[in-house]
Amino acid sequence: MNYNLRTAALIAAGIVSAGSVARAEEASKNPVETALTSTTISGYVSTSAFFDLGEDDGGSMSRLPGRSFDGADKLDKINLDVVKLTIEKPLDEGDWSAGYKVDLLFGPDANTLGTSSVLGENNSDFGVKQAYVTLQTPVGNDLIAKVGVFDTIVGYEVFESGNNPNYSRSYAYFIEPTQHTGLLLSYQIAEGISLSGGIANSWNARINAPGAEAGVDRDFGLQTYLGSLALTAPDSWGALKGATLYAGVVHGLGSAEIGDADPRTSLYAGLTIPTPLTGLGVGVAADYRTVETTDTNTDYAAAFAGYLTYQLSEQLKLGVRGEYAQGSNGTWGAPGPDGEELFGVTATIDYGLWANVLTRIEFRWDKDLSDGAGGFGTALSPEENSYVLGLNLLYKF
Repeated sequence: MNYNLRTAALIAAGIVSAGSVARAEEASKNPVETALTSTTISGYVSTSAFFDLGEDDGGSMSRLPGRSFDGADKLDKINLDVVKLTIEKPLDEGDWSAGYKVDLLFGPDANTLGTSSVLGENNSDFGVKQAYVTLQTPVGNDLIAKVGVFDTIVGYEVFESGNNPNYSRSYAYFIEPTQHTGLLLSYQIAEGISLSGGIANSWNARINAPGAEAGVDRDFGLQTYLGSLALTAPDSWGALKGATLYAGVVHGLGSAEIGDADPRTSLYAGLTIPTPLTGLGVGVAADYRTVETTDTNTDYAAAFAGYLTYQLSEQLKLGVRGEYAQGSNGTWGAPGPDGEELFGVTATIDYGLWANVLTRIEFRWDKDLSDGAGGFGTALSPEENSYVLGLNLLYKF
């Protein structure tokens, strides 16, 4: 291989190697291969089946308030939930590293998440969950920026059911934001102390939809503000090392594109606590949301949950969630004369029988504590209680 004089001098001095020069020259001949070298592709396919174990005299249960992705439309049948495809190039070791991430969704749960842009509808069985560019700057401990569509910064549970202790989502997840279009900055102040903050178009998930307020003209679309703080106990804390306290706030406007343009604030706090018992995990979470529906009226919603996970064996895991929720009428869909009040217990067994497959059996009991006739069952036969047995098969690739 022939080198120019400058390259030959660098090789002779040991500053660069002949191999690196050869790879660089080869990459210059094939820029497509270079761009894809660090890109990874992953994802999962999720299917489910749910069965109503209650006694509904009026037919199949048609009311399941507060359910995000396991509503009454999935009862008593086998369902395709979602196919998720992730294409990602993570940050590298460089001071000015750049990367990207794209999460694509296919299936009914994509419609439920509701990220479809202002140019599309939420009935296509397709959605962009995340699509952002990541930029790292060598400021202090590295300031990292995300620009595009990204997951919200609040909440104990996430969209990906396989990453949660239970398959079904909590009442808290139902009232939280899920995605934002905007800018998010993250910075680690010191070991165990991290901050994030940003600005977004709106509180809602719909891509590119600006925040709006009735009767108010705005010439700048970014109308939602995000902030969070995470504290992790260091090794010097002994038995509490690794305990994490997380708090976050999202304040801004809803999107006029989906007819939900009201100012709102979401507050969240979560705590994970290590235990002396091997395999046992404990977590607690609290959510509070307000929505200013008019100048004189503000709706509220509060949800509290406790989580226990126990790894019984290499293949067997148990997850239990207990939760309580209270809010204004119209929050979850179980209206009482003086607002909504709900209680739930969910028990989930994970068993790893096949490679890459998460097999889950779940039982969920919910009770309507409001003074009304009962938010479950059917309109002709309302029930105070709901008993649902679920099965979830999720293959990760």
